[in-house]
Amino acid sequence: MNDLSKGFNASFTAAPIDVEQLCLEIRQRAITGEFDQQAYVSQDIIDKLKQLGVYRALVPKRFGGLEVSPREFCELIEKLSMADGSVGWVASFGMSPAYLGSLPEETLNLLYKESPDIVFAGGIFPPQPAEITDQGVVVKGRWKFSSGCMGADIVGVGISPRKDNEAPGLPRMAVMPAKKAKVEMTWDTVGLKGTGSHDLVVDSVLVAKEWTFVRGEPSKLPEPFFKYPSLSLATQVLTVVGIGVAAAALEEFKKLAPSKASITGGSEIANRPVTQYEFAQAEAEFKAARTWFYETMDVVWHEVLAGNKPTDEQVSDMRLSCTHAARVSAQVARKMQMLAGMTAIYTHNVFSRFVNDTNVVTQHAFMGDATLQNAAAISFGLKPTPGYL
Repeated sequence: MNDLSKGFNASFTAAPIDVEQLCLEIRQRAITGEFDQQAYVSQDIIDKLKQLGVYRALVPKRFGGLEVSPREFCELIEKLSMADGSVGWVASFGMSPAYLGSLPEETLNLLYKESPDIVFAGGIFPPQPAEITDQGVVVKGRWKFSSGCMGADIVGVGISPRKDNEAPGLPRMAVMPAKKAKVEMTWDTVGLKGTGSHDLVVDSVLVAKEWTFVRGEPSKLPEPFFKYPSLSLATQVLTVVGIGVAAAALEEFKKLAPSKASITGGSEIANRPVTQYEFAQAEAEFKAARTWFYETMDVVWHEVLAGNKPTDEQVSDMRLSCTHAARVSAQVARKMQMLAGMTAIYTHNVFSRFVNDTNVVTQHAFMGDATLQNAAAISFGLKPTPGYL
C-alpha cells in the first residue's frame, strides 16, 4: 500500500503528536481488546486525537481550525482506521463542522472561543417532539447510535419542535453540553464495539434557539468547505473506516502468508497458486474501489474551489462510490480471513475483527441498497428520493 501520510498537509504533519506512533499505540491497545471490552474509546486516546488535529481539521482558520480538504481528512481517518476501526469511526466525527456550521455565527464564536478541539456526538433519529418556549425549546427523549458519546464535549439530538395540533417540520438538532445528557450503555455489537454508540437520554433540558439548527440546511459560512455536500461527506468519513480496515487486512495477510504453513505439511500459503490468485484479485478490486472513492471526492472539491455547484451526477457518484467501496472492503476482509486458514475464525483473531468491523460499516443506512436505486435514477434522468443528494 502507498504511504497514506503523503496526502496529509503540513497541518497534520506538524502536529504535536506523531501519527505513526499514535497508530502503533492504538493498534497495540485494540489487540488487547481494551476498546471493545469497555465499549468505548478511552479518553486518553480521544485527547491524543485532539492533539493530532482530528477535531480542528475542518474548523475554519478564523476559529482556530486547520481548514483541510475533505480528502485530507478522509486520508487521516483511513490511516487511523488501519490501526483500529472503532478509533477511526469515532475520529470520523471530526467532520462535525459540516453540521455545526449551520449554527449562527455568533454561536460558533462562543463554541470555539476556548478551543477548536470540540468533540461532538449526535443522536439524530427519530426526531423527538420538543416544547417551544419563549426561551427556546425543551428537549426530552432517547436517541440511539450516538457514536463517541462517552468522550464528547457537546452532543446534538434530533428534535421536531411543534405546537399542539401543528404538523411536524423539518428535523432540527439541539446542541448542548454533554453533561446535560445521560449515556445509557446499550451498545453490544459484533463489530465496531469500541465506537461506544450508546443511547443518549435527555430529560427536559432547555436549549436556546441559537443552539439549534436544521440538519442539512446549507451553512451561511463563506469557506469552501461549507459548499461541499454535507450528506456526502457524512457518508464518506464512515466509508473510509471500512477502507482503512480492509487495507489493514491486506497488510496483515501479506505479513502472514510467507511464514504460515499447513498443519498437514503443505507449503507456506504464500507459495500456493490459489492463494496468489485470490489475493491479487482482492487487492485489485480494493485498489480500484478506493481510487474511485477518492476520485469522486476530488472532482467535487475541484468544482467547489472553482466556485461552481457540483452537478447531481457528480454528487451521486460520491454516494455510489461509497456504497461500492464499503461493500468491496467487507468482501476483501472476508477473503483475507478465508485465506488465513482455520485459526482466523477465533473471536479474538485479528482477521475476525477485520471482518466484523467492515461488515458493520456496510450495515449503515448510508450504504444501503437505496443508494443503488437512487444512483440508477440519476443515471436515467429521474428524480432520486428526498435526502439522497
